[in-house]
Amino acid sequence: MAMNEPCPRFSPNCATQPQLPVGQGYDYNIKNPIAYDGPVFKSNTPWPQPVASWTAGQPVTVGFQANGAGHGGGHCQFAISYDNGKTAAIVHKVMKHCFFNGPSNSNNAEVLKYTFTLPADVPASSNAQFIWIWTNAVGGRELYTGISDITIANSGGSKSYTGKSAIYPNHAGYDTIPEFGGDYTTGLSLYDNAPNVTITSSGYTAEQPSNQKPTMSKSLEPSSSDSCETSSASPKAPDLPVIHNTAVQPLTSTDSETPSSTALSVNPTSDQGTDGECEPGDCEPGALKCNDNGSGFKICTWGKWSDGFTCVQGTVCKTSDLNSVYCGWP
Repeated sequence: MAMNEPCPRFSPNCATQPQLPVGQGYDYNIKNPIAYDGPVFKSNTPWPQPVASWTAGQPVTVGFQANGAGHGGGHCQFAISYDNGKTAAIVHKVMKHCFFNGPSNSNNAEVLKYTFTLPADVPASSNAQFIWIWTNAVGGRELYTGISDITIANSGGSKSYTGKSAIYPNHAGYDTIPEFGGDYTTGLSLYDNAPNVTITSSGYTAEQPSNQKPTMSKSLEPSSSDSCETSSASPKAPDLPVIHNTAVQPLTSTDSETPSSTALSVNPTSDQGTDGECEPGDCEPGALKCNDNGSGFKICTWGKWSDGFTCVQGTVCKTSDLNSVYCGWP
């Protein structure tokens, strides 16, 4: 199976498509599954111009080529990304019987179009990506994907969208979903247990534990709540953000039950007075700022800046239009 609406990179089978970028060719094997240990998308090079213009809160349609092998259905995810597919948040799912109207052992797909409403809080962007991911029900354990370059309009001014993170079963580094064998609930728990992810049009992404309200980043604006304890009892560390973010890695790491996310906690240091009073500091406790070289960001504890996190290879620390810091792609 292969998507043809909105036109994926670099399909020769769409009704219309932009001119190919220099050095690129059409993918005449676009219906084939992706390689198990290869990239999750066949091309990381975008079309030179968007192939569709969508509006948040309005219906959108996704179409697929005829004469594709439907493999008895399976699980389809539809997602939006703002960082070229590195992180994607689900905006629609068709579980169990994707491409069919119910249970089937047929290879002839019955449903070739899906129309759904794009969530109203998906941020506007002139450089967004729509992603389709399919895990087949019948046959060899395969994974099919497609990525399309689109624009999104949003008159409501939403800055972020939170949804389940897209997952890639049957691909290296992910769980394998066995052949369904007539049980169309096979593998559903993987999708249900996927972490929440928040995305913004600037490309900022951060994973959150399922069912937890996102705590994306700490504002750099001073807050009256960011004050030290004045009790003479054992000092309490300032309330700092708990960061769950696959775009950053701690400077030192320990084994964890959830290695895909990182939690930061801070203990009091000698910068706290012995009488419980705060000594003068250089920053507001809990504030974040990028390192001078952009390799990561610092966190303020007891009025002093300390190196907290380093960005993963290929990303740099940035300041968003929300006056927060994040690790994003250059």
